[in-house]
Amino acid sequence: MITILDTAEENKLRKKIDSLGAQGIRVIAGLAAEYESANGAYDLSVLSPGIDPAVPLVQNFIKRRIEMIGELELAYEMCECPIIAITGTNGKTTTTQLVEKMLLGCGVKTVAAGNIGPAFSARVRQSKELDVMTLEVSSFQLETIRRFRPQTSVWLGFAADHLDRYGSMEEYFAAKVRIFENQTSEDWAIVNLRSELPKLAARAITFSAYAAGGDFELREGVIFFRHERVLALAETKLRGLHNAENLMAALGVGFVRGLSFAEMAAPLRDYQPLPHRCEPIRTVHGVEYVNDSKGTNTDSVEKALSSETRPVVLIVGGKDKGFEYDALTELVAEKCRAVVVLGEMADRIEALWKTRVRIANAGWSLEKAVQLSRDFAVPGDVVLLSPGTSSFDMFKNYADRGNQFRALVNALESK
Repeated sequence: MITILDTAEENKLRKKIDSLGAQGIRVIAGLAAEYESANGAYDLSVLSPGIDPAVPLVQNFIKRRIEMIGELELAYEMCECPIIAITGTNGKTTTTQLVEKMLLGCGVKTVAAGNIGPAFSARVRQSKELDVMTLEVSSFQLETIRRFRPQTSVWLGFAADHLDRYGSMEEYFAAKVRIFENQTSEDWAIVNLRSELPKLAARAITFSAYAAGGDFELREGVIFFRHERVLALAETKLRGLHNAENLMAALGVGFVRGLSFAEMAAPLRDYQPLPHRCEPIRTVHGVEYVNDSKGTNTDSVEKALSSETRPVVLIVGGKDKGFEYDALTELVAEKCRAVVVLGEMADRIEALWKTRVRIANAGWSLEKAVQLSRDFAVPGDVVLLSPGTSSFDMFKNYADRGNQFRALVNALESK
C-alpha cells in the first residue's frame, strides 16, 4: 500500500486526501505524519526534493534504516530512453528550454521535465515514445541518487546559493557534482570551462563566454566552435554573456547528438526567453525597466550587471539566505548610478555599499523601490530589478515578485 506523509495540516489537504483516497492511497497529515514516519511499517521511502533531509520526518526513516530514494531516482529506474540532465546554479531552466526547442526543431523527440516542471516521474511513461528525455536537475534532486546516469550531462556553472539548506559551499557543491557520478567513457559532459570540477569519466565539451580556450567561445558577440562560426547572439532574442553560455551549452548537446550547427541555429533564433530573466518591460522617459526577479543569488546579479553597458539603478534585496555581497561591491560601484535596497537584506546591503554608491532603503515596499528608482534614473539608464536572493520574505515566489514589479512599472506615467 502507498502512503503519503505531509506535515501540512489536514484541513489544507482535504481535496488531495479525498482524491488520492479514491485511488487507494493513504494521506497522513500534520503531526500524525511525523509519528507515522517513526512507527509505520514500510519497505521503501521516496523523498520529495523539496523536503530537507534534516527534518525529523526524514530522519525517522534514516534512523530506522528504511531504504530511501528521491523522486529523480524513482523515475530514472522506469525511464526507457537516454537522458540529458542539465544543472548549474543559474541558467538551468533557460538552457533546458533551449535544448527542448532545439531538439524538437531538429526532429528529435523529447520533452522537458524535472525541476523545470512537470516532474520527471509525471513524464517518465512517455519515455518509450521519445528519443531522449531532457531534464533540469537541482542539487536537491541529486542528493538522493544511486544509479541515475545521464547520457549527456550539462554543467552550467556554480555559485553561492541555498546556504539556508546546506551547511557550506562545499556541501552544496558535493550535492550538485553528483550529476557526473555514474557517467562512463561512453557518455558526454558539456561543462563550463571556468568551473573547477573533479576528473570526469565522460567525454567533455567545454564552453565559456568569458574566457578563451573552450571548445565554444564568444568573439565579438559571435559564438564559435573550434574556430567555426556558429551563431551571433544578436540573431537571437537573448541578451547577456550568461545567455551566450546557455546557448553554447544547448549547441554542445546537439553537437554530441550529431546535429549540424546550421539546423540547430534556426530553432535557437526563434526561442522566446522566459519572464523574470533580464526581461525588458518598457521604457519610460528614456529609462528602460528590466525584470530579473529570477536572479535569486549574487552570481545572477553579477551577470545581469556585467551584461549592461548603460548606467544602472539597481533594486536588490530580499530574504536573508546567508549570502555575502562583498564580492559585488566593485562591480556595483562601477556599473550603478544608484542602488535601492529592500526586504530582509536591505539594512545589511545598505551598510556594505553606502560609502561606494548612492543608496536608498525602500524597507518592505516594492512600490517605494520603484518610485525611488524612477527618481534616481535619467534618460539612457536602466532600472534593473535583480534581487540577488529569494523572495519569500515579502512574496509568494520570484514570479510573484516579478509580476508585481511589472505591474508597478506598467502603471508609471509616461509623457
